[in-house]
Amino acid sequence: MRWMRSIRWINALLMCGAIFGCKNSRPVSYLGEADLQYYKDRSLAIEYSNVDQPTSEDVVNSQRPHTVRDRGHDEIWEMPLLQAVHLAVQNNKMIRTRGGNLTLLQTPQNAPSIYDAALRDTGFLFGSRGVEAALADFDASFTSQLVFGKNAVVANSLNPFAATGAGFVNNTDTGALTSTLQKTMANGGTISLNHNVNYVGTNAPSQLFPSSYNGIAQVQYVQPLWAGSGVEYNRIAGPARAGLGAVTGVSQGVAIARINTDISLADFENAVMTMVKDTEDLYWELYLAYRQFDTDNANRDSLLRTWQEVKAKMDVGATGGNASNEAQARDAYLEARANLENSWAGILAAENALRKQLGMPVNDGKLIRPSDNPLDGEYVAQWESTLIDALTRRLELRKQKWQIKSLELQRIAAENVTNPQLNFIGGYQVNGFGNNLLSNTNVDGTTAAGYNSFYGAMARADQTGWNLGLQFSMPLGFRAAHAQLRNIELQLVKARAALSAQELDISHEIAETMQRIDISYMTARTYLDRKVATERRVQATQAEYEAGVRDATLDLVLRAQASNAAAEIAYYTSLVNYNKAITELHMRRGTILENDGINLTEGEWNAVAQQEAVRRAWARSFATPNNWLKTEPAEFASPVPYPKTDIYPGVPDSDGILPTAAPVDGMQPSDQQVEPGAETTSY
Repeated sequence: MRWMRSIRWINALLMCGAIFGCKNSRPVSYLGEADLQYYKDRSLAIEYSNVDQPTSEDVVNSQRPHTVRDRGHDEIWEMPLLQAVHLAVQNNKMIRTRGGNLTLLQTPQNAPSIYDAALRDTGFLFGSRGVEAALADFDASFTSQLVFGKNAVVANSLNPFAATGAGFVNNTDTGALTSTLQKTMANGGTISLNHNVNYVGTNAPSQLFPSSYNGIAQVQYVQPLWAGSGVEYNRIAGPARAGLGAVTGVSQGVAIARINTDISLADFENAVMTMVKDTEDLYWELYLAYRQFDTDNANRDSLLRTWQEVKAKMDVGATGGNASNEAQARDAYLEARANLENSWAGILAAENALRKQLGMPVNDGKLIRPSDNPLDGEYVAQWESTLIDALTRRLELRKQKWQIKSLELQRIAAENVTNPQLNFIGGYQVNGFGNNLLSNTNVDGTTAAGYNSFYGAMARADQTGWNLGLQFSMPLGFRAAHAQLRNIELQLVKARAALSAQELDISHEIAETMQRIDISYMTARTYLDRKVATERRVQATQAEYEAGVRDATLDLVLRAQASNAAAEIAYYTSLVNYNKAITELHMRRGTILENDGINLTEGEWNAVAQQEAVRRAWARSFATPNNWLKTEPAEFASPVPYPKTDIYPGVPDSDGILPTAAPVDGMQPSDQQVEPGAETTSY
């Protein structure tokens, strides 16, 4: 039992190696005491990654921010609204929105950007693949393997009369070359070209050649006939994978990947629209801050003059110049000065918020001031045309319709895989055999046919083979496939219900926005009338106080001035709210980018696809009508901007756009005298 003792020795050696190899080494001893605090501080410190990324020049070169006590006179930048919008679009690669600042700081990978559509289109992971990754399933693949070997085997024979003799050692040299070129077709079929070459060299007797080459050149084709067959299925779900009975999903094809890209484009456009709306809102808020400052400045100057007049009267002992009046006037002036300082701080805060929205540095030596005035005329929006715009342009509806289209295609593919898998298999091969791999002659000196060259014998093609057949497989019951189909059908039903609910919500949003526009305009008219009334009140009370009328007091003058300032601020606030409501209406109806001169287009998708599209366009241009064609293919995507429906009145113009009302003349104060208790409905 020598082999048993050998195994025991081997096990003992392995155990010793494991014991001594895993044993911890003894610590090294040093003289003296060591202070390892520097090591502990270093090992416990928080690490910061060393990234080769320079800081933005807008941050490095920015000057110190403006403050209330900053008396520097910066250059005033008179900025139109359109310029502000275009700067926001031009400067922001990361889409900035007022509600997304926290996302940009904490989870920037989730913040919208100009790269999102490209990232979606170049996705390669299963379940989130882009078009290129989906097309890769149809790419040809080439595999090759070359292996050499040698083997020596003792012949277990005691026959001394054998040709090899007792204890003969059979030496065999081997070599194998295997190469395959495989391509999956658009209809799901797979064609493969196989070339195999095997070499055997042996010292065994009774061989035709001591070394020989044999192999094949083969073409094999497998075509699904039932489940997983057809161009439509493969464009939706991708090529059928091994084990179709175990459902792997039907959303990995080129068509679904392209729909996902379109959904990503809609998300990007929605982010741009939100950024534009936020830019316009911040622009008008900065305008309101300047108006607030102008009003507070005028009120401060008016109260300063009043205080100076009262103090002058008190100094000479004139009527109305007592100490209480002087203290009241000074109190009102100081309050107005504090309001002015807060207004200046409001300008700086609004200007800084607008700068951040525009992607500009904190301070570049200029102070932005809006040069456009808000619309003060009546804006009349037609309900029918506005609703049609919203139902056709809203990105939420576009995304949901793409989702419905995706589920419709997935349902077709899921229904396909509820069938058994039946494949047609066919192949043809040419066999080769030879003493040498290559030779300039086929004469081998042994056979009449001549097998001196492997490739020479293969070229004669007198040794061929073929195969034809069918391959069938199916899971009994198709439980997983039917569950997938049912799930997709339920998702489709829910998606359609969600689309109807979204359309209803959008109609309510349009209605609420139009109501907001109307009430903002009406309150602005009222506040304008109040502003005129408070100006007359200031003039009247000031004149009565200066004339020494008995009931005219300084308190009435100060109250009138404060009421005038409040009325003016309320008027401009309502006017800004009116313009912000109009901007929101354009946002709700999906026309905000068009109104601001921003046009988003998709770049060239694929050079080969573009060339093929041009070729087909030329073919269609020279095509003739086919009277035998009974049906027309359904449109996959329609560029028509408005639905073909007669439920809404209105006739589109030559460009297919329904007319909308234009703003009327500017807002004017009413000259109507409002009597106490009287009701008025005209303005």
